[in-house]
Amino acid sequence: MQTFRIKGKRLKNWKTFHSEFKKEMNFPDYYGENMNAWIDCVDELTDKPTLLEIDNGKYLKENAPELLNAILECGAFVNYRKIEVGEKPNLIISTNS
Repeated sequence: MQTFRIKGKRLKNWKTFHSEFKKEMNFPDYYGENMNAWIDCVDELTDKPTLLEIDNGKYLKENAPELLNAILECGAFVNYRKIEVGEKPNLIISTNS
């Protein structure tokens, strides 16, 4: 299983959110730094089981809940798109405190 680790304390706002995901998940240079682009890039990486670990989830929940919610909602949408075309939902999202 491929694993990507995101440091929750580095996600302070939308700018840092997109820069951290681009760096840690090796998004392409043309990554549009919006949630539609995030969904597309994560979708491309989840042809096989993929674990997305968010370190310091409690910190993120307390300090930038909109960013944590976006990860969870858009991650669910990535899996939904897979199911809609008859593929397995391969994205697992995990947080720790």
